[in-house]
Amino acid sequence: MAQATKDYPIDRLRNIALVGHGGSGKTTLTEAFLFTAGASNRLGKVEDGSSISDYHPDEIERKISINLSLLHLDWQGTKFNILDTPGYSDFTGEVLSSLRVSDLAVVLIKAVEGIEVGTEIVWNAAKNYQLPVVLVVNKLDNENAEFDHAVAVAKERFGHDVVVVQFPVNQGLPFDTVVDVLKMKLLKFNRDGSGKVTETDIPDDLKSKADHLHEELVEKIAETDEELLNKFFEQGTLQQPELEKGLRLALNTRKLFPILCTSGSMNIGVSSILNLISEYGPSPKDRGPVKARDVQSKSEISVAPDPNGQPALFIYKTVSEEHVGELSFFRVFSGTISAGMDLVNEGNGKAERLGQIFLMNGKERKEISKLSAGDIGAVVKLKDTHTNNTLSSKSFPVEIPPTVFPDPVIRMAIHSKAKGDEDKIATGLHSLHEEDPTFVVSVDGKLSQTLIAGQGELHLLIVTKRLKEKYHVDVELTEPKIPYKEAIKGVAADVEYKHKKQTGGRGQFGHVHIKIEPLKRGEGFQFEDAVVGGVVPGRFVPAVEKGVVEIMQKGVLAGYEVVDVRVTLFDGSYHSVDSDEHSFKIAGAMAFRKGFAEARPVILEPINEIEVTVPEEYMGDVMGDISGRRGKILGMEADGHFQIIKALVPMAEIHKYSTILRSMTQGRGVFRTKFSHYDELPRDQVEKIVSEYQKAKQEAE
Repeated sequence: MAQATKDYPIDRLRNIALVGHGGSGKTTLTEAFLFTAGASNRLGKVEDGSSISDYHPDEIERKISINLSLLHLDWQGTKFNILDTPGYSDFTGEVLSSLRVSDLAVVLIKAVEGIEVGTEIVWNAAKNYQLPVVLVVNKLDNENAEFDHAVAVAKERFGHDVVVVQFPVNQGLPFDTVVDVLKMKLLKFNRDGSGKVTETDIPDDLKSKADHLHEELVEKIAETDEELLNKFFEQGTLQQPELEKGLRLALNTRKLFPILCTSGSMNIGVSSILNLISEYGPSPKDRGPVKARDVQSKSEISVAPDPNGQPALFIYKTVSEEHVGELSFFRVFSGTISAGMDLVNEGNGKAERLGQIFLMNGKERKEISKLSAGDIGAVVKLKDTHTNNTLSSKSFPVEIPPTVFPDPVIRMAIHSKAKGDEDKIATGLHSLHEEDPTFVVSVDGKLSQTLIAGQGELHLLIVTKRLKEKYHVDVELTEPKIPYKEAIKGVAADVEYKHKKQTGGRGQFGHVHIKIEPLKRGEGFQFEDAVVGGVVPGRFVPAVEKGVVEIMQKGVLAGYEVVDVRVTLFDGSYHSVDSDEHSFKIAGAMAFRKGFAEARPVILEPINEIEVTVPEEYMGDVMGDISGRRGKILGMEADGHFQIIKALVPMAEIHKYSTILRSMTQGRGVFRTKFSHYDELPRDQVEKIVSEYQKAKQEAE
């Protein structure tokens, strides 16, 4: 039975995404949020699998977040929807989905390691969405915690609009006290995980540091608004109400990025984050309308977050769960939605009736009767609606812009271990792609292989594990065959082939002269009929071309498709009785095979463009490794402490490169890749491929 839940006005909603490098403590902080707000009665731990957020068996087993998790709590009359995201780059799609429906990004930074590649990635993603950001230096109870260093690097990397709102008094193992330079108070937290805090005046020995940082904060806030700046010059400072109003506006317009300090595991500083976001963080109303597309006119329109408007919701994630079926996570961008409501999927035009609507805390579901603009929830059993789809009323046909996901970085070939499972596998893979668009499936008919691609090796392992658990099919992953192609560099000016067969009764006769020459890369195949005087009758010419095309598809050197050639049929002869299309087709095929061998054949390999982002200290190793993979460095550019290396590398050399790069850079390097072009394979590699092909052919015979 749907419960009547508290109605929150839109300005009391906060949608926040917790993002950061792997291991920065996002899930632990989420647990502390829930416990502090009384939404749970214990501090769950990732280490023992007791966290509310990481509830999937894969997450409990690996002790990392794999799925984006939705949780909610009430903090002093404000409803928080919290999106806890994975930090591992294999699951970057989950992070992008969360930012798509959030109003604020909480970026976690480790107190010891500081800014890492993952921190950079989420910062840039938040910037792309123009999301306000609060920075949290976490794990300040760790030995060697360095708050000031983390702040200095954050300012260097993210700009001087990063502003300190709190600093730790006793960072490291004894950490329990912070100074809040906005309120100008000392906050001492209990070390028992209760989150209890005592607020007192700042002692004399910390006063000058606090005063300095307070002045810096006041100046920063004043600089973001002309009216405040004038008041600041008149008064020499800002009054508390002006300060608070200014901070709220500056945070919401990305003019300032406050930095706070915590230990999520000890529940220290956690209530301060909730307070800051509750008081100064943006509501959906503050964020304003979202740009959408009118499905009928194809023009851009604004969708205002109005609870009384026409209903429109956006599905940001789909999960298929046993005993529940498909669960679709959504944000309401306009109107108020309720169970039983009829809406239209604007992507495919299909009608959908909303089933039960839930508020979520990890896997815990609480059925509710309705949800209004700006809020986030989940709905069960939508028939034809998946991630990135918009549902809206018939009279309001709009499409919310979809999340743009990154290209895959790893490809594997997938094979069924048991015969007859192919259909089940195809269904399962399609369904898994619907849930997770960063997982891509393709079928390469020429090489007879089904390819799966994703964001990393672990990503594909998790997907195939789910395929087995849900669809009960066993598969194995192998290195994919490389889609080499065959071509020529020279010309075979006159290739003659005569097909003649006499076997009692009517014989076979086809006789051709062809010329084979190379075309420019990418020009494909051209066939020219230059026969004069009917020496090869016109009705047999298409058969010659058909024979050539067939042999090109099968390959000559090593069984790969032949590309970029022009074949000209210019002479030949025929027999009035024995000639037929079949004979000329054979003649064409055999002439091409013979001529191809004479025209300096080569094998072409696919070349990918890769972009590797690594901390400076690993640059030499990574570049050396790229050169060892027959890579050609295109250039480098500095990005703060990181180097971006662009290179061209053969596809054959970057299988599992994401894993290799991680181990080479202690998990701090990431890369992107896309197909660039085909290029000639070195001679020694050609010989190896040809001999393997010949050997396989002999074994098959």
